[in-house]
Amino acid sequence: MIKLQAIGHLGKDAIVNNVNGKSVINFSIAHTEKFKDASGQAKEKTTWVECAYWTDRTAIAPYLKKGQQVYVDGTPEIRTYTKNDGTNGTSLALRVLTVQLLGGRTENGDGGGNNYNAGNNYGNNSSQQAAPVTSSADLSQPLDDLPF
Repeated sequence: MIKLQAIGHLGKDAIVNNVNGKSVINFSIAHTEKFKDASGQAKEKTTWVECAYWTDRTAIAPYLKKGQQVYVDGTPEIRTYTKNDGTNGTSLALRVLTVQLLGGRTENGDGGGNNYNAGNNYGNNSSQQAAPVTSSADLSQPLDDLPF
């Protein structure tokens, strides 16, 4: 099995489609790499990945907005097609297994950090437990069981 991991920004809002009774969230992400060529000129190269996330849990779709930075992993596929000018082109597609919101260029400023995977487990890792939150009123007593 080949697995691809990518971090990038969404090029447009995600679209939820229904194909043969199954839900799929389609979106594309881009990563731009800046580098200098042999002559020292600054260059940019953008790689686009077309993503298909087959899941019954489409609750993440409203958060997959243009500009949002995400982490995705899944199984890659190279697709070939004919361009409008008659030449052949290729594109990189990904059958997504996991999507994680990372933050980035959202309009409302909410960062992210939520992880959604095709195994239908919400959360970063269901075996991890969140640490209890201590209020400032509880801090009046000294803590004796420090981890160091």
